[in-house]
Amino acid sequence: MTHVAEIVTFTLAEGTSPEAFVKLSQSTESFVRAAPGFAHRHLSHGEDGRWTDYVVWQDMNAAQTAAAEFPQQEFAPALMAAINPESLQMRHEAVLWNMT
Repeated sequence: MTHVAEIVTFTLAEGTSPEAFVKLSQSTESFVRAAPGFAHRHLSHGEDGRWTDYVVWQDMNAAQTAAAEFPQQEFAPALMAAINPESLQMRHEAVLWNMT
């Protein structure tokens, strides 16, 4: 079985602080943890202002199902309003190696 990484990169919408965005992201935790096929997740912020939300799923079906259900959740409007929509990029990639 090949795990799948969901990699979402973006910048924040003007007026959104990093602290506020982290709190908004934390509001997604119960949904993501409960999603079938969830393995782990990391959120990072680079010096260039770009953010990366990196989620690993058991397979592509789990990744695509969660991605389709995510926007329908109660937290989604506030979270999406905090992201600059023009900067948003999302992709799925096969995880070829994992070092723990």
